[in-house]
Amino acid sequence: MTTVTFVETDGTRHEVQARNGRSLMQAAVQNAVPGIDADCGGKCLCATCHVILPEEWYARIGGPNPDEKVMLDPTPERAPTSRLSCQIVVTEALEGLVVYLPAYQM
Repeated sequence: MTTVTFVETDGTRHEVQARNGRSLMQAAVQNAVPGIDADCGGKCLCATCHVILPEEWYARIGGPNPDEKVMLDPTPERAPTSRLSCQIVVTEALEGLVVYLPAYQM
């Protein structure tokens, strides 16, 4: 298990234990993190699991894949370090990850 923190726009923090090998989106949904809608169930077909990574984590994890980029492009709150949480696989290397949620999901 890896500890990850989701931060809402009002600053409310949700520290969760995420199962390694599963997506960050699954960890959010399983722990009822508000703001991660996950409408497509993790198939990279929507942008309702959008998260914003701090620059240092973005540099470690990397940018979006081509399909993810297509989904993020029209997102009004897209930041240079935006990712879809369904495309981030939890590993021990993500211990202590903090991600920020946009005000609303697409």
